[in-house]
Amino acid sequence: MQILKTLEERGLIHDVSHPDALAKLLDSEKVVFYCGFDPTADSLHLGSMLPLLVMRRLQRAGHTPIVILGTATGMIGDPSGKSAERKLLTEEEIEQNARGIEAQIKLFLAQSGDNAVIIERNDSWTKNLSVIDFLRDVGKHFSVNMMMQKDSVRTRLADREQGISYTEFSYMLLQAFDYLWLYQNRDCRLQIGGSDQWGNITAGVDLIRRCTEVDAAQAFGLTFPLLTTASGSKFGKTEAGAVWLDAKRTSPYKFYQYWVNTQDADVIRFIKLFTEIDGEELEGLALKVEARPQEREAQRRLAQILTDLVHSENETARAIQASRVLFGEKMSELDERTLLDIFSDVPSTSILGQTLAAGLPFTDLLVQSGACKSKGDAKRLIESGGAYLNNERISDAALNVTSDQLLHNKLLVIRSGKKQYFLVNIES
Repeated sequence: MQILKTLEERGLIHDVSHPDALAKLLDSEKVVFYCGFDPTADSLHLGSMLPLLVMRRLQRAGHTPIVILGTATGMIGDPSGKSAERKLLTEEEIEQNARGIEAQIKLFLAQSGDNAVIIERNDSWTKNLSVIDFLRDVGKHFSVNMMMQKDSVRTRLADREQGISYTEFSYMLLQAFDYLWLYQNRDCRLQIGGSDQWGNITAGVDLIRRCTEVDAAQAFGLTFPLLTTASGSKFGKTEAGAVWLDAKRTSPYKFYQYWVNTQDADVIRFIKLFTEIDGEELEGLALKVEARPQEREAQRRLAQILTDLVHSENETARAIQASRVLFGEKMSELDERTLLDIFSDVPSTSILGQTLAAGLPFTDLLVQSGACKSKGDAKRLIESGGAYLNNERISDAALNVTSDQLLHNKLLVIRSGKKQYFLVNIES
């Protein structure tokens, strides 16, 4: 299938050890490979999607994925890509996080068939290992000089105030030991990860060579790029923070919106990285980005595929319906959860329900919500055609708002102009 060539063509390879030998191996044999995820939170985020989707491609090509949940390494903390030491978590926190991550991994990788995903916790082979045995059997193969040349260590050593603790310094040895154990006990021949893991991965390849006396080309490493957007900002981040896969942390609507808001300069690259769209469909989407970028068809296709995968087709349909509200469609058809999610970040205020009993002048509501500074401003906004209640334009400056206009018996949405929204909560 030339799977390695396909990964390279789609921009999914940053570094690979012995590329010719690995390409031949992947095209001729069923290979066991692994990727590790430290359970530092109870959910993965968008940055974790790329390794999972690479694993998905390799599994669909016939290879067997092993996911390592770092229940041991997570207690240490990987210094890669970090400017400061991570907070140490308790065993209970790590186990809770591991359970959340395990459920998300199963969304991406097949759990049945002759190459079903295998999920392991790395404390199962490290918790009974003594310090003396570890230092004798693993530590003796690593020179401090070599370890200090790795980017994850060298960067931290350059910061004299922060530095690096012995705890994090030893992380590389633990990850290398994981690879050795999997090589010896699961016939694992390939480790994959982000480009910031290259030093840890090659340390594992070297440890296998030293401990098993096999040719270095029998164990391989592959990394994919750490992503940034065309504007230089960090991929998977918004003003509100990271975009998570857990719906409780990042709602399906906001997850969908993140992809819909992808810049034109990024969208085709992201489609190549995160989907299997190819051929005429890919070419057609690229042409539409150039010819009719305002339609955002490529972004919507990207958002639909990934929201389906992570949250389900039903949640995608809800997210699409919610998105249309922002373009003037009726709000009455939205459920309360989706409505609150759409407007969770807009200015909000509360008023007592009894104020609507006799009807509240819409001009007063515009002022109370913060949409206008005064009744005079409110009248001018209405007369200019820029005032909306629940997405319906209001042209009558004498309108009184009553409980009949409430959404879900407790909400009103005011819009000033094209995009400025205000949420009003009705309290009993």
